[in-house]
Amino acid sequence: MPMAPVTASLPEHVEETAPAKINLALHVTGQRSDGYHLLDSLVTFAVDGDELTFVAAEADSLTLSGRFGPVLALDPAGQDGNLVLRARDVLREALDETGQAYGPVAITLDKTLPVASGIGGGSADAAATLRGLMRLWQAELADTTLQELALKLGADVPMCLQSRPLRVRGIGETLEPVAMPSFPIVLVNPMRAVSTPEIFRRLARRDNPAMGALPGGDSADIWLTGLADLRNDLQPPAEALVPEIAEACDYLRQSLARFVRMSGSGATCFGLYESEPAALRAALALSSFRPDWYVLLTHTIAGEPA
Repeated sequence: MPMAPVTASLPEHVEETAPAKINLALHVTGQRSDGYHLLDSLVTFAVDGDELTFVAAEADSLTLSGRFGPVLALDPAGQDGNLVLRARDVLREALDETGQAYGPVAITLDKTLPVASGIGGGSADAAATLRGLMRLWQAELADTTLQELALKLGADVPMCLQSRPLRVRGIGETLEPVAMPSFPIVLVNPMRAVSTPEIFRRLARRDNPAMGALPGGDSADIWLTGLADLRNDLQPPAEALVPEIAEACDYLRQSLARFVRMSGSGATCFGLYESEPAALRAALALSSFRPDWYVLLTHTIAGEPA
């Protein structure tokens, strides 16, 4: 179906952040017959991430920039770039079905987060593309419809579409908002890409216990204590495959982080701190000690109950 004409009232320029996704816990609780793993996961998001710009144009384009843009440019069909374009296209299909207007768009992806690093990556970029293009084209779709489009793009995209603290179940389609305070956080990546399918293949057990009750409340101390009882079931196989993950976690513990863990399937690890000055000291020390690694000082987004 040809594109519907775009009215002159549409904005010409929209910016969206694709926040880094942080798995505070990730329990693998089963596996479906189609191969998808069942998860019970607690996620939050950093205020920092990749940046995307959407500009009304005469023809479609995707431009890669930023520290890790060249990594994607080496493989133009790579996951991150391809998911941005797929998100654009599935949204257009949905707008066609509802008779809504859209037009050509020039997309710039400022890739500041490491690729294949367990913190959202292409999923966060795809989610930001849905949000940004909805604004650019002034489109209207039901939240349930947007979530369905996001799930078509990947299991992590629905949670990234919301970009707030969530308890995630199933394959990523069941989302429950979680009330949680904001934490100073330092992300560390030893610059080793990790294959998520390979990590899942190395899992010794796929029917692990679910998380149970979460700490709850707005007390950072209660949360930092309660998180210690949760797990990331992907961390042991990831550490066996990439020993630098355990090394990064050790550095974070030495920097006096209150809580340390690997995010997703790795290799990004993180430390939560009691104060901004403590996190700043840790980030400066880690950047000095391992200048070849990726280190990001930021803080997480606070969550509110539904």
